[in-house]
Order: sequence, then structure tokens, then C-alpha cells
Amino acid sequence: LCFVFKQATEKIRIEITSLSLTESRVTSDETIQQLFVECRLYNLIAEETPLSLPKPRCGQWIHYNYSNVIHVDKANNRARREYLKSMLLKPDLHPDSLRFTVVSDPPDDQQHLECEDIGFAYVSLREIFQEQRDVIEQEID
Repeated sequence: LCFVFKQATEKIRIEITSLSLTESRVTSDETIQQLFVECRLYNLIAEETPLSLPKPRCGQWIHYNYSNVIHVDKANNRARREYLKSMLLKPDLHPDSLRFTVVSDPPDDQQHLECEDIGFAYVSLREIFQEQRDVIEQEID
């Protein structure tokens, strides 16, 4: 999973650019054909790529080029801003990671199947804020 995370004073931008699979149960499972990615921060933020794409072969990439801006300005998004603040000030009380979930989306002709979470990746917002460094085009397992 490759994503771009850019931090600004009033917004956080998350980009899910590409996905590649290594040899695993997922690459050999014929029922897994289409994939999308969900990004979640606790109960505060949940977004997913608008399209599911065909599962790549092992070592190949699929490209979502998805971008989302999360506004954290004081005037209109006080709850989000306060959550991020408390996450930084009270690390034992709040999860600090963005969780990326790779999800299998059933094909149109097999809608009786359920979506299935097939992989997870995590990025610590606390580390990004503490280091005061944007994470740009970083690959995460």
C-alpha cells in the first residue's frame, strides 16, 4: 500500500495512490477479484476509495490515485481538532493510528458474497506530528 500524507495547519490530506500484493492467500484466492481501500482514524474519520479495482498479480501494482482532505479548522471542525489535540497530549487514552484496510469487493455477478477485510496497514499520526514531518510517497506493509 502506498499513500501520501500531507499535513497543513487547517487540513490533513491523505492520498491512497497504489497497491501491490506479495505472494499470499489473497493472490491465489480466485474468489478475491476486486479490491478497494478504506482509511479510518478511530470513529472520527472513515473514507474509502470510490472504486474497487481488479486484484493485481503478485508484484504488480494497481493505482487508485485517491485523495481526501480532512478539515481540522477551529471554526467548522472543532471536534476533529480537539480529538487530534487530545491524541497528542494524552497518548494512553486515544489510538493514534490511521488504519488502512484492503477490502475484497465481490464482483457484480456474485453480490451474494460479503466484502472481506484481507489486509491492514497502520500509520501513526502522533509520530508525524511529533517529528513535524510530512510523510510523502511512503510504502507501508
